[in-house]
Amino acid sequence: MTIRRGYIDGPFGQLHYRAVEGSGAGDGVPLILSHQSPSSSMQFIAGLEPLAALGLKVVAVDTPGYGCSDLPAHRPSVIDYSKMFAPVMDHFHWSAANLLGHHTGAANVTAFAVREPKRVLKLILNGPPVFTPEERAERLPKPGPIAIESDGSHLSKRFQGRVNVTVGWTRLDAMQKNFMQTLWAGETFWYGHKAAYEYDMMTDFMALKAPTLILSNSTDDIYHLAQRARQLRPDMAYAELSGGTHDIVDEQPEAWAAAVAQYLKSA
Repeated sequence: MTIRRGYIDGPFGQLHYRAVEGSGAGDGVPLILSHQSPSSSMQFIAGLEPLAALGLKVVAVDTPGYGCSDLPAHRPSVIDYSKMFAPVMDHFHWSAANLLGHHTGAANVTAFAVREPKRVLKLILNGPPVFTPEERAERLPKPGPIAIESDGSHLSKRFQGRVNVTVGWTRLDAMQKNFMQTLWAGETFWYGHKAAYEYDMMTDFMALKAPTLILSNSTDDIYHLAQRARQLRPDMAYAELSGGTHDIVDEQPEAWAAAVAQYLKSA
């Protein structure tokens, strides 16, 4: 299978996407993927072909300001980010689609599903960040200028920071790949996290009407939030992979893809 890349006119400039060949018109289950912050559609590279092999038409989109998508002129909110999905559906001639969001991406797809319910078939929240207001306030990033050192030590410090928060990592290549996406986002790499912690996901999560799967892995750094979501909405489906970190797609691509496809193709 061949992964194709392209651009779509979005709400804040051009949106960059990756799609498996044949994911436009034709048979198959349409699925749009929304990545965590600060990353890009590169996060899903290892899972694209396994998903397509299971009969899905897959499009992974770079959130505005990340990957190769244009940076908005102002700092976006989650509601702003959620406006990227309709242009993607229109481009592929989908009246509605399934959406999967991972961490910050789960907030983005939740906001869209609440505001555009007729365009959502099924929803998968992969590590939903259902923080309380107090938790959100504590986690709000306080960005400042990034000091650039002539010996490159600032890069080593930032890389080690990601290693430290990826408890139980097993794939150093995945660590490197996703760290590079942070650097690619530049000085505004923190926009996504800021938006996520300002967003009242709890309210929108409780208002969701679309059939929804809560997907997690047992050693994800916000695994406890998936359990909270599960308790808050026992009517939603639940699936869990064993082990893994927030780099789960790189670590267990086949198992991850199988869990996603099983839910989307179920009655």
